[in-house]
Amino acid sequence: MKTIPIRYPFSLLLLITLSTTLAMDTLNSTTILRDGDTLVSSGRYFVLGFFSPVNSKNRFVGIWYGKITEQTVVWVANRESPLTNTSIVLKVIDPGILVLVNEANDVVVWSTNNTSSPTVLRNPIAQLLDSGNLVIGKNANPSSFVWQSFDYPTDTLLPGMKLGWNLTARREFYLSSWKNDDDPSRGDFTYHCDPSGYPQNVLRKREVEQYRTGPWNGLTFSGTNLIKNPIYTFGLVVNEREVYYHYELLNSSVTISRLVLSQSGVLQRWTWVNRTQGWQFYHVAQTDECDSYKLCGDYGRCNIVNSPVCGCLNKFVPRDEDGWNRADWSSGCERRTPLSLNCRNGDGFLKYSSIKLPDTKRSWFDESMSLEECKDFCSTNCSCMAYSSLDISRGPRGCLLWFDELKDIKEVSAQGQDLYVKMASSELDSKRSKQEILMVTLLPVGVMVLIGLTLVLYYYRRKKMARRRLRIIGGTRLNNVNNPNDQSQNKDLELPLFDLHTLTKATHNFSIDMKLGEGGFGPVYKGLLEGGQEIAVKRLSRTSLQGVDEFENEVICIAKLQHRNLVKLIGYCIEGQENMLVYEYMTNKSLDLILFDPSKSEILDWQKRINVINGIARGLMYLHQDSRLRIIHRDLKASNILLDSEMNPKISDFGLARSFGGNETGANTSRVVGTYGYMSPEYAVDGLFSVKSDVFSFGVLVLEIVSGKRNRGFVHLDHNLNLLGHAWMLYKEGRSSELIGFNLEKSCYLSEALRSIHIGLLCVQQCSEDRPNMSSVVMMLGNDNVLPQPKQPGFFTGRDITPNAESSISSNATASTNEMSVTLLVPR
Repeated sequence: MKTIPIRYPFSLLLLITLSTTLAMDTLNSTTILRDGDTLVSSGRYFVLGFFSPVNSKNRFVGIWYGKITEQTVVWVANRESPLTNTSIVLKVIDPGILVLVNEANDVVVWSTNNTSSPTVLRNPIAQLLDSGNLVIGKNANPSSFVWQSFDYPTDTLLPGMKLGWNLTARREFYLSSWKNDDDPSRGDFTYHCDPSGYPQNVLRKREVEQYRTGPWNGLTFSGTNLIKNPIYTFGLVVNEREVYYHYELLNSSVTISRLVLSQSGVLQRWTWVNRTQGWQFYHVAQTDECDSYKLCGDYGRCNIVNSPVCGCLNKFVPRDEDGWNRADWSSGCERRTPLSLNCRNGDGFLKYSSIKLPDTKRSWFDESMSLEECKDFCSTNCSCMAYSSLDISRGPRGCLLWFDELKDIKEVSAQGQDLYVKMASSELDSKRSKQEILMVTLLPVGVMVLIGLTLVLYYYRRKKMARRRLRIIGGTRLNNVNNPNDQSQNKDLELPLFDLHTLTKATHNFSIDMKLGEGGFGPVYKGLLEGGQEIAVKRLSRTSLQGVDEFENEVICIAKLQHRNLVKLIGYCIEGQENMLVYEYMTNKSLDLILFDPSKSEILDWQKRINVINGIARGLMYLHQDSRLRIIHRDLKASNILLDSEMNPKISDFGLARSFGGNETGANTSRVVGTYGYMSPEYAVDGLFSVKSDVFSFGVLVLEIVSGKRNRGFVHLDHNLNLLGHAWMLYKEGRSSELIGFNLEKSCYLSEALRSIHIGLLCVQQCSEDRPNMSSVVMMLGNDNVLPQPKQPGFFTGRDITPNAESSISSNATASTNEMSVTLLVPR
């Protein structure tokens, strides 16, 4: 095995100084720390002393930061033995034990209990290092320590601490949450580096696993959002003596950062900001519902942009179809075609990309094997279910094998890896049989040439007809809405027609490295034309549930629209089976990728957020009343708001939009399309849609932008409401400011943020008649006039849209996979 390098700098090993009566005296068997005294490391980075938690009279000995104004405890000595009086003293006694003694009766109420140490010290000393580590030994030499607080973490992992195992001493170092703010004793949650199989970090509630990071891949933990950053480095050490995770600050003299396991079981990183004199949230381990351990069962894959989030891996089917339809995914999936009894009889492997690798408890690894050797080994072992690269930091190398059902698989767009799963030979793309090859070789050369010419003519003719069909249909629809006698309308739809070769070259043959994301239409790729223009290419997937109708609809709708807050369509491509749309490239991609990412959302200060809100409002107002066509978008959501280089918002994805002429403002449909969490009640339940349906979606967006939280999947410890319900409850109680999910740089912005929340609640009212139109919304956003009081919002009591009956939706309704877009709503 190979050790992943780690820098473990011991800061200056400096003696604890007593800040009151003990001055610089060194602790020994006669030195006492009394309640009210504090011991400070000479660099004053950390303090040791007695403290009481909020709303508690119990006393504890702990360590906290010495250079910040807010007392933040990072370690507690007697967390399970609270002190009820102030007559307790802290001593260091032979042979190197730290004890708390009641002076009244000399009874030891707590000790470090390291009497099993083979080292017996005379006149031991205690030292508080500038790293925050309290140690007992003879001097500043680490080899002389008989005890250190870093070996007994509480809820906080400091730089230089280890999370893992000393395999020689069979000792584990792990985090455990506080019970609550008033009680630092062990709570329900623990966080471990699990060395079973190949190491991965695991969060447990009591003994039940809640979350795991995935295995280490040389750069990070597979599938997590833990990436290289300017604050700290991190790594995993694996050798015969120890296995542990660690991190180090890049500039420990300036930066103060800590990793904390919260009382609710969320792993959070906080960084101290001197400007605000407060802790700034920097990173969270669990980002969405798909981080729940084994949510989709064996061979199930979780994708947060899908609805429902769980699905089976390709070539797999649900074990319990009825349970799966009821959103009970615990039974997982199984191979559509079972493996052969003798695994050496033709079973092969199917590649799955961009995933968080499965649970590695039942895995085996070898750092020296190549990926091809890994495949051969797994092929000949009937217990082996899958394999992958062990280390991707310098190209794929090493071998990681799974010998059990694959659990806890998550699809991710970044930090994902390739996994090769063993499959029956009949499920693989088979090559031509010998008979087929023989038949082809015996065909006359003339017949082959004739077939080739026929295919060329067929595709050429099909391309020409498809192009003509799109233009004719588009022109006809536009003319019917505007002026049937105006023949110039056809010319307005004349967009550049790109050939397939140009777009293939621009996107590097649709390389995975150029992929920006994927929605219901299909994948979207970044491209660069020969002239240097950056583009985004939206490619209709052959498996997409959206099809040519949506393709035509988007071209027809957006080709006639020109507004600074609508994405610009540059052209399209129809060639063979390919249908593609070409857009201007948006540097900052979609709003949801920034807004709901704790590490990125910091760039969205209030000025940028209100600019996004105003831009979306102006774009919708244009669609509803100022454009040549009256357009109802029907799928307005954060992922369909694109941001340019200056963070200006642009509404995109008109594949599900509907256009109207004259004074029409709505219609009824049996084909309900849209996205969970954004659909208005009258549309989701009765199929009635209008401009007020878009207003509802806009209101949800406003509340999401202000709070930084998704409406769908919103969780609060005090109630079971979604984001709309939470905002409504806070508004009624006069606490709307608690909804704001970011730091307001100036106090004057508070009134703007509260006004935006108020307007958002007006837009999501239950009855469509009560909601303002978009022109009124734009006016309300632009002035300080008194706003009307909002009424109860729609869908505020739960986190999903669940219509009362499926019977209200046509049996021929189709489904859209545009991120979380749906067309058939079923109870969960």
